[in-house]
Amino acid sequence: MATRSRSKPNSKQGPVHELRLGRIRAAIWENETQNGVLHNVTVSRLYKDGDEWKDSSSFGRDDLPLVGKVLDRAHTWIFANNGGTSNGNGNGQHADGEDTPF
Repeated sequence: MATRSRSKPNSKQGPVHELRLGRIRAAIWENETQNGVLHNVTVSRLYKDGDEWKDSSSFGRDDLPLVGKVLDRAHTWIFANNGGTSNGNGNGQHADGEDTPF
């Protein structure tokens, strides 16, 4: 199965990066905030309706392994591109020592 990945210049109109595994696509969005740059990820499943390609945020049982893989790759991309908002120690605390709320 081919993996597709593409980066886009920072734009308010689209994601900064997209990843695709088969029919599953993750789009990484960059948001400037007072606390710095934050990233959000949206996941969709591509399907064809007649001659038209559409996407859905609903996933079947067989889609779930690919959803997990594409999200893991999105997570890796965000951290590789200075997107980590924690202090980098992976313990769920921000640099100011506050716990990350759940």
